[in-house]
Amino acid sequence: MNPEHAALIEGEPLPRERVDSFLETPFRGAGNGATSHDEPAPARRQTEPPSVARQRRRWATQVIVTDELARRACADRGLNVPEEVSAASVLAVAETDVADLGSIVAAALAHSPAVRTLLAALEAEQTVPEEVAVRDYYARNQDRFLTPDALRRGVDPFGDTAAPEDLLPYDAVREDIARELRKAAGRQAFFGWLDQARGGVTYSHGHEHPGDPSHPDHEHRH
Repeated sequence: MNPEHAALIEGEPLPRERVDSFLETPFRGAGNGATSHDEPAPARRQTEPPSVARQRRRWATQVIVTDELARRACADRGLNVPEEVSAASVLAVAETDVADLGSIVAAALAHSPAVRTLLAALEAEQTVPEEVAVRDYYARNQDRFLTPDALRRGVDPFGDTAAPEDLLPYDAVREDIARELRKAAGRQAFFGWLDQARGGVTYSHGHEHPGDPSHPDHEHRH
């Protein structure tokens, strides 16, 4: 493969310069500090062990590939992708997003308007049956719906001490539950799409997935 290409996507080259450009943009991780892949200052990067630098490039390649795949998916779906204010514009990533999505997808979500647009479209497509899903979630997670007074009194929502008035009414939380379940289903749909879309990607040497066991620096942390 041409060394100027980081990967081929359905036979079309992904320029290595896009990965290089992303590596020059500090990625802001979790809101209160850092993730394992927060970008260090350029001066500190010069002292990194070669294995760390190689893994950073592989990780960045995954972010850019995810961005490119999402751009193509949005174009296929006729979705309008907003432009970034600047090429260096990167959103902060919430700790919960890093935990739930993994740092690669969380970084792609922060970096790429196309990824955010596609994920929002997938979430909007999800249907959450009220009786089967929403009411069941409310019944199985009563600890999440204690009133402030019940929390102060230390009421056990699964014990004999809980009274109906200790719980927020179902009608008051129904929409919040449905929204949360649609979000979870949308993320599941996103991962299913991404796994399938990655099947058409061939990586250049040095740009493989950081968890690929075929190279000596691989790791399974995402």
